[in-house]
Amino acid sequence: MASKILYVCQEIAPYLPETEESSLCRTLAQAMQERGNEIRTFMPRYGCINERRHQLHEVIRLSGMNLIIDDNDHQLIIKVASIPSARVQIYFIDNDDYFSRKAVLTDDAGAYFADNDERAIFFARGVLETVKKLRWTPTVVHCHGWFSSIVPIYLRHAFADDPIFRDVKIVVSLYGDAYPGQLDPAFAGKIANEGVADENLALLGEPSYENLCRFVLQYADGVVAASADVAPEVLELARRSGKPLLEYQSPDAADFFDNYKKFYEQIQ
Repeated sequence: MASKILYVCQEIAPYLPETEESSLCRTLAQAMQERGNEIRTFMPRYGCINERRHQLHEVIRLSGMNLIIDDNDHQLIIKVASIPSARVQIYFIDNDDYFSRKAVLTDDAGAYFADNDERAIFFARGVLETVKKLRWTPTVVHCHGWFSSIVPIYLRHAFADDPIFRDVKIVVSLYGDAYPGQLDPAFAGKIANEGVADENLALLGEPSYENLCRFVLQYADGVVAASADVAPEVLELARRSGKPLLEYQSPDAADFFDNYKKFYEQIQ
């Protein structure tokens, strides 16, 4: 059974250095496309991405919308590029306020940016608004990395009545990408200001990595342990959730991508 899969990724190689997560997002999108699925793939356009080398260009017809985050207007800019060897197209969510800095999630000293919560909110809204403009109806939305964790709550609330997303199934991949400490304490309030009323927002009263994972698991139809380094307490949350869980396996396994395909079919 062919699926229409929307990949929402925190990082993808070769636009960022190769990590377990960036490599998997790159190979998974290609593998699912080669297996007859229709895919769309999104990531943030971090300022450290070399636009000239990777031949990014703005998609004027998709750009220009203003998104309001915490009562401030931020312009949504959409760029696109292709990975020639994979025949995979990547859409980039861009904004001068959030993504012009020459870094991903941390500054030169390794400290996490204070506005990473707003950057994640903008990314989530930007992805879903762009998919609406594309008039493309996914059957599965697969979120990779904590930075994509706002997408599921929007799908279940702000975008729940939109015909494009009404019947979508949500898959969340867990990695060993925990951040130290907490995000902005006002994080939950910023989401609520987007018109999202949900008792689960109380989980983000203390927006630690574990609480964010606990929060996003509420909206998942399926969960993937995408790394051997998933925090044990987070993996235990996933196992106790009762949601279908694809346990970790090495990407070198012969049936690695076929198991993903079967998992998508299982939850639809």
